[in-house]
Amino acid sequence: MPEVSRFFGIIIRMYFDEHLPPHFHAIYAGREVQIGIDPIQVLEGKLSRRAVSMVIEWAALHQRELMTNWERLRHNESAMQIEPLE
Repeated sequence: MPEVSRFFGIIIRMYFDEHLPPHFHAIYAGREVQIGIDPIQVLEGKLSRRAVSMVIEWAALHQRELMTNWERLRHNESAMQIEPLE
């Protein structure tokens, strides 16, 4: 479960053997949410409204990199680190 980014205590992970649709996981304060990459939307789980807002803002800035990582992981390649939200 590679960590691809971390910001404001939020951990962003993408898993090697995940199911469709393309998505990533955001973990914060003991909770987890799955976020779809295209379109960017909450698929499952729950975080605070503020945390979800930051994750969605970050995802919009890095949507292309997230899709690249999704494809890399599906082809058994390692994920690239993505710049955090500042």
